[in-house]
Amino acid sequence: MKKFIQRYKFFLLLIFVNIILIIYHPEIGLKSIETSSTSLIEMIIVVPPIFLLLGLFDIWVPRETIIALMGEKSGILGISLALLLGSFSAGPLYAAFPVAAVLMNKGSKFSNILLFVGAWATTKIPMLLFEASSMGWKFMLTRLIINIPGIIIMAYLVETMISFKEKKIIYEKEFSH
Repeated sequence: MKKFIQRYKFFLLLIFVNIILIIYHPEIGLKSIETSSTSLIEMIIVVPPIFLLLGLFDIWVPRETIIALMGEKSGILGISLALLLGSFSAGPLYAAFPVAAVLMNKGSKFSNILLFVGAWATTKIPMLLFEASSMGWKFMLTRLIINIPGIIIMAYLVETMISFKEKKIIYEKEFSH
């Protein structure tokens, strides 16, 4: 029981807060339950296909291939591939983290994982097309031209700020799952 509570503490806290809100502020409580339900349904729709594709990726793509393409010595190829993978992605940002975990497990360089997540968050093709149609191509291109170097600079800054020991802990934590 203790393990169950520890594992689902945030979900249980959400239920508790929603109950309190329903009792003391019914209108806010109903809105909170509606928002929580919508998010849960979205996750149920998005997450299973992502895990299915990740399972196939994990089986079909050898670790050596990822190390060669996105590993420590991948250079500009790894940077480009991380940015392209993130940009051609679909789905909400929380879907990027399981993909990043698989890339980490396959031997991808830490900065390339950060580049991938940064690109997923800011340079997705559907988002760029929406921006171009609603705010104009000039805005979209300006933001893209600013974001790409920003993502690269931040990824390399974070990688240099994190010690080898800390990176090792992060990778070991991922491998233990």
